[in-house]
Amino acid sequence: MAITKVQKQELVAKYTEAIQHSEAIIITEYRGLSVADLQDLRSKLRDAEGSYYVVKNTLAKLALQQIGRPTLDNLLVGPVGIGFCGQNVPGAAKVIVDFAKGKDKLLIKGGLMGNSVLDEKGVDSLTKLPTIEVARAQLLGLINTPATQLAVVLNAPASQLVNVMSGGVRQLVNVLNAYATKEQAA
Repeated sequence: MAITKVQKQELVAKYTEAIQHSEAIIITEYRGLSVADLQDLRSKLRDAEGSYYVVKNTLAKLALQQIGRPTLDNLLVGPVGIGFCGQNVPGAAKVIVDFAKGKDKLLIKGGLMGNSVLDEKGVDSLTKLPTIEVARAQLLGLINTPATQLAVVLNAPASQLVNVMSGGVRQLVNVLNAYATKEQAA
């Protein structure tokens, strides 16, 4: 069934918006997956802040071209579905990779992160990235560490000065006691 020019424009707009709102996209071949399997994948991706569309290759290339991204000519061949990873790239990538491991009919072809084209191994490496929550916690830890170290360093001279002064006072008292004892003995 042929689609009209207006429908094509709507699809290109839909793909463009999905790509622009995604930190990464994952290209898959879905040949042989049932409708139920696709619905299951979409459901799992929604939980991971992602989405999955079966795309028309020429329209997906056009959408990529319109926003200045690589057109992925070698990946957009055959029956293709695109996993769109919103802000949670590791989570969405993990859903797709795990789903592909469980369903031999879903083949990961590659992907795109920013303007960097990824192969299958690159997509797999996305699953090993920390989640956004973990990355934020790590960043806060990095920011906090220098502040804590700075407080310790700034506090150190004052405590060292007190130690030196109290040590000097102790020595002075000891010297005075020694003279007093010597004077009394004489």
